[in-house]
Amino acid sequence: MGNESKRDVPVTTKVHDEGKATHGGALTPFEDMERAFEKFMSGGWLRPLAWDRSIWHDLMEPFQGRMTRTDVIDRDEDFLVRAEVPGAQKKDIEVSLADNMLTIKGKVEHEYKQQKADYYRCEISQGVFSRTVLVPGKFDASKVTASLKDGVLEITLPKVEASKRQSIKIE
Repeated sequence: MGNESKRDVPVTTKVHDEGKATHGGALTPFEDMERAFEKFMSGGWLRPLAWDRSIWHDLMEPFQGRMTRTDVIDRDEDFLVRAEVPGAQKKDIEVSLADNMLTIKGKVEHEYKQQKADYYRCEISQGVFSRTVLVPGKFDASKVTASLKDGVLEITLPKVEASKRQSIKIE
């Protein structure tokens, strides 16, 4: 990804505590609950519907684009947050920071048309999505960049010196 695309999605910041982004420590109960819900939803309890893809598609269509999957990656020099936002346009995505919480909001609009002989079907769906993740360390909020390519939003949060990984020799 070239430098010209690093700032193509604006990031707004809201900082507290002496103007620096902070790390809140352990996971909050809400994050624990969110992870448990995601684990439950990704389980095999809907396998009986897997035999007929059209039933599954029709059942899940109202939820398309609303459950944004994210990765939070702790790299040596920065944190990388990647979010799936298929069908979303840059103008429809908002990225914001408050302390060490990163929020991604947006909207998606789909139009589906199907025509066979005397049968015609047209469906238009719209939806909004929102996801907040905890960034697991301190970062420089003034240097955060975000870019969108092929339905994947990438947000890079450069670490401050105190959050960079260090090796400790065992004696």
